[in-house]
Amino acid sequence: MSRFVKLLSLFLVATMILSACGGAQPAPATEAPAPATEAEAPATEAATEAATEAATEAPAEEAAPEVAAGDVVFFSTQFVPVEEQEKFRAILQGGGFDFTGTEEGPLLDVVIAGTESGTSEIDVVGALHGTFPPLARRDALMNMIDVADDLAADRELTAAYLDTGLLGSEDFLYYVPWMQATYIMAAHKDALEYLPEGADINALTWEQFGEWCKNLADGLGEPKCGLPHAGLFHRFLEGYMWPSWTGGMVTNFKSADAVAMFNWVKEGLWPYVHPQSISYEFMQEPLLAGEVLVAFDHTARLLDAFNTEPDNFVAFPAPAGAHGRGFMPVIVGLGIPAASDNQEGGAALIEFLTRPETQANVLKELGFFPVVAGVDTSDLPVGIGIEAGAVEAQSSSPDALPALLPVGLGERGGEINQIYRNAFDRIVLNGEEIETVLAEEAANLQQLLDETGAPCWAPDPASDGPCQVNE
Repeated sequence: MSRFVKLLSLFLVATMILSACGGAQPAPATEAPAPATEAEAPATEAATEAATEAATEAPAEEAAPEVAAGDVVFFSTQFVPVEEQEKFRAILQGGGFDFTGTEEGPLLDVVIAGTESGTSEIDVVGALHGTFPPLARRDALMNMIDVADDLAADRELTAAYLDTGLLGSEDFLYYVPWMQATYIMAAHKDALEYLPEGADINALTWEQFGEWCKNLADGLGEPKCGLPHAGLFHRFLEGYMWPSWTGGMVTNFKSADAVAMFNWVKEGLWPYVHPQSISYEFMQEPLLAGEVLVAFDHTARLLDAFNTEPDNFVAFPAPAGAHGRGFMPVIVGLGIPAASDNQEGGAALIEFLTRPETQANVLKELGFFPVVAGVDTSDLPVGIGIEAGAVEAQSSSPDALPALLPVGLGERGGEINQIYRNAFDRIVLNGEEIETVLAEEAANLQQLLDETGAPCWAPDPASDGPCQVNE
């Protein structure tokens, strides 16, 4: 029996055992849907944040793929839908490789089982950042430091994402970054004349952003900055505001820096944000309508503006605060199981996937952005090409501060989003006292962390046990 057939047998057995035992379903690769009170369609958000994370089985009649390149067996939670599998397989064939799409739960079971038996049938794991901590806790992955060093000889991997692959350790790299999606800023070119004097659009501070919004409101007679309060606004708070102003997402939730942030939002930003922002879900629509001239949103929710009027809009990185340029990447990594007997072949596959030309093909065909420098964006759909420059500028900024999607909350992931939304709404929209609201919502946040046991995630430092909100 070939190695690949044995692997499929093991994978199917693990899946059947999970079903037969009636065990808890594994946490989805994406975040949990937000509560029904948020004006978001779960399917839309899932497609936005990581379009290929939802698993779709291939048709039963499709033959199992032949595994090439020395039987390098590559399992990925990304590009699982059939139409995406076809595109990704076409890219992989350029290097003589293939892959198997999988859900997160069975993948974890198979890799951990291989660790316990001493022989892993999987050579490369491709998955979201949040998939790797459970494997790290079981010592199921090899240290990728040497692989990354070899890659660095002829390509530049995004330093910020190499850091996240350490999972809080000093010198153990659990995964090499593979690709990313994220949130950026967009502006109509007519808004550029209102930039504060001396401001660099690719290196703005939040204070300069507030000045820009004020200049627009003063000059045009109405607010022209917009935020998607009815959309993915919790990501704006979790991944951009709190990290930039406080240095963390959780630990400094109610810090003096957080108080200063909300004082600024109330006085220096929100008065100059379009009042219809409370109903905006996708910012590309008000941008194209001219209701707003400057906006923040997910790359997928700005794309129509760049595709429809490429000559009228610019994309740029999110602003920075005193603690850095906080931003939220949806990071996908590549790891090699410690028990794999083909680690050399696994490294060869990773070398292929991180080539600039391969990264360009994935961007063009599948819409995930590169994590290496020097990717040619000249032959891309126009909107993706515009966004790609801003995505690279944001992630490669010297003050880049990646804030990862919440990890370890399982099916309760939507609750943390609501806590951040509640804090903002109570303070900014309802006018409640800042310190009181932060203290009360911090208590709710701590209860959630204690009940789920979720350890800290970047940009907060690694923790033993549940992450703790600082007093």
